[in-house]
Amino acid sequence: MIKALKTLRLVQLSMLASILLYWIAGEVVGPVQHPIDPGLSYLFTTLGVAIVGVIFVVRRTLVLRAAESLATRPEDGLSLHPWRTGYIATYALCEVLALFGLVLRFRGGPMRQSVPYYLGGFVLLWFFRPKSPARV
Repeated sequence: MIKALKTLRLVQLSMLASILLYWIAGEVVGPVQHPIDPGLSYLFTTLGVAIVGVIFVVRRTLVLRAAESLATRPEDGLSLHPWRTGYIATYALCEVLALFGLVLRFRGGPMRQSVPYYLGGFVLLWFFRPKSPARV
């Protein structure tokens, strides 16, 4: 359990750092700002809201259910796998949210249009830090 917790914390910190790198890359390498297709903006907004919903569903179905079992039996492999998978899936979804901001910047969108995606991914990734199942 302790090894899985350390691994998840390392994955979380790596992904937090990558979101910061997305922001820097979007500002340094991104093209000159020009109007982008509003359809793309609406699509990313809709997908972003859907992803946030999926994050909460994944947390409830994988992480929290497995955490209940792991609270009493911390080394149960059958519960440890979905718990770890749930965290990694949550982190990947948060990363996708931040990638939407990077794509908008590379398409020429203004920074103010990308910041909500960067911040959303970063804050959700930070908020869902791995906790020991005994503390959930």
